[in-house]
Amino acid sequence: MTASITQTETQEGPVTSGFWALTLGSIGVVFGDIGTSPLYAFHEAVRGAAHGAPVTRIMVLGVLSLILWALLIVVTAKYVLLLLRADNNGEGGTLSLMALGQRALGRRSWFLLALGVVGASMFIGDSMITPAISVLSAVDGLKLATPAFEHYVVPLTVLILVLLFAVQSKGTALVASAFGPVMVVWFGCLAVLGVIHIADDPSVLAAINPYYALQFLLSHGTIGLVTLGAVFLAVTGGEALYADLGHFGRKPIQSAWMFFVLPSLLINYFGQGALVLSDPSAIEHSFYRMVPEHLVLPLVGLATAATVIASQAVITGAYSLVYQAVQLGLLPRFEVRYTSETHAGQIYLPRVNRLLLIGVMLLVLLFHTPSNLASAYGIAVSTTMVADGIMGFVVIWKLWNWKAATAAVVILPFVMVDITFFSANLLKLLEGAWVPLLFGATMAATIWTWRRGSAILIQKTRRIEVPLDDLIRSLEKRPPHIVKGTAVFLTSDPAFVPTALLHNLKHNKVLHEHNVILTIETAHTPRVDLSERFKMEKISEKFSKVRLRFGFMEQPNVPKALAIARKQGWQFDIMSTSFFVSRRSLKASAQSGMPLWQDHLFIALSRSANDATDYFQIPTGRVVEVGTQVTI
Repeated sequence: MTASITQTETQEGPVTSGFWALTLGSIGVVFGDIGTSPLYAFHEAVRGAAHGAPVTRIMVLGVLSLILWALLIVVTAKYVLLLLRADNNGEGGTLSLMALGQRALGRRSWFLLALGVVGASMFIGDSMITPAISVLSAVDGLKLATPAFEHYVVPLTVLILVLLFAVQSKGTALVASAFGPVMVVWFGCLAVLGVIHIADDPSVLAAINPYYALQFLLSHGTIGLVTLGAVFLAVTGGEALYADLGHFGRKPIQSAWMFFVLPSLLINYFGQGALVLSDPSAIEHSFYRMVPEHLVLPLVGLATAATVIASQAVITGAYSLVYQAVQLGLLPRFEVRYTSETHAGQIYLPRVNRLLLIGVMLLVLLFHTPSNLASAYGIAVSTTMVADGIMGFVVIWKLWNWKAATAAVVILPFVMVDITFFSANLLKLLEGAWVPLLFGATMAATIWTWRRGSAILIQKTRRIEVPLDDLIRSLEKRPPHIVKGTAVFLTSDPAFVPTALLHNLKHNKVLHEHNVILTIETAHTPRVDLSERFKMEKISEKFSKVRLRFGFMEQPNVPKALAIARKQGWQFDIMSTSFFVSRRSLKASAQSGMPLWQDHLFIALSRSANDATDYFQIPTGRVVEVGTQVTI
């Protein structure tokens, strides 16, 4: 998820003007998702446990105990205390963990790639479900104020979400500055309401004993497992702790969670439990029943603000994750707009924004209520958490140099818990869990098609390519007409002649006095040190090879990077330099090596890719495009 904080790096991770500023920022951005779970998690879990029967004390204590220990094991122990230490040059998140694991193995692992793709796909699915269920749950409280509002819940939810997605292009700096204070008020409100209502039945504190959780699961059979799937709603958003590591640093996130967010959540859950023990009918709206009727509307307003913040966090998180996927070659280039001159993390992807909005609207209109949507929620997050756990084992074993057995002893219990939650959510397959699974499968197929099609395209073009050394020797024997200036030819493989260079020689029959074969690489680290950004190798009087390296979280800017070349003696002048780019026109073929549907999908993805000129920020007035036709 993307935060808006200027950073400098230390060994402890990113720091800014102060620890408390980071801690406040993390409360606003990192914990928005998990912080709005009290709106629906306890209510859904107890209703699932009751399964139409009257609510009993055993059900309430069992659910509370499960929520408590899920928060302690899955979020606190696994993410806050363990995985936050597995940073990729200060960055966290599913794709960062995948890159870290591959670096630890020293090679590209298809297994880790598959885990990263699945985890990332499900995270984007979560980015659609979180706004839908959170805002629906908040606005649903209007029904408690007056039944007349019942028919306005869905239209009002749609309006709020449309407005939220509409303002994304403006940037989040102004909104983000208010995130922290609003969420501090929200968590403070959760704690105060919880403390007030624990007095309704102090015996609710007995749920601290894990005996009640185990007894409930063992005595309720399948219903216990279904309830466990609803309990998982209390930990959704836990994976965001790790995803936001690069924006706030480990210590602020850990401190905010341990000393403020976690206590506030637990106190509120126990307050809801005590309220329901004293009045079982309160389970229908256990959160909003914690306040008198005349305070329901103000609480709905605060809850709506909190859910909008939670939604904003996962939306910007989706932008960040898709951007990483593009940089790692998992997806075609998307248009990226930078909405801040000072904060590189503030990006806006128009196409991703439209797709998210369409997905969120479909979910709201398809499911109508938070209860219906809850069935679809847990499966997305639990899948991401299973993937994180398995990749975490590889990092602990290979990168931290632990013994395999020790690493397994540490991580295996967490993975087993995640798999248990995944299995519990899988029971809701026909009730709505199919939605994120279908979306995840679609995303995975898209990524697989893009990578496979790109590999086939490289193989096909390689057959007709000419080794660069051979061409240089040929030109030295029979030199063409030489023109002044510098020509930069972009290519993915500097060992072979770029297609644009061949066409320039074939059709224009000229060669520039300085020719640069430019390769742009994406490192498996979030950022690349400036000393490693530029590498130049002179291979003849008229030819040089240049390699530019960017981290997968960095904004590629070719002219700015080439300006570094002046320090190495290359007189780079943008006004006397022409950039030659090849544009391929693809046609489907039955002999491509992929099914025809994949051919057409790959071609559609290629056509939708953002122009290389825009993506690498090359001035359009200095670009020459050369078209070629390739059958794939």
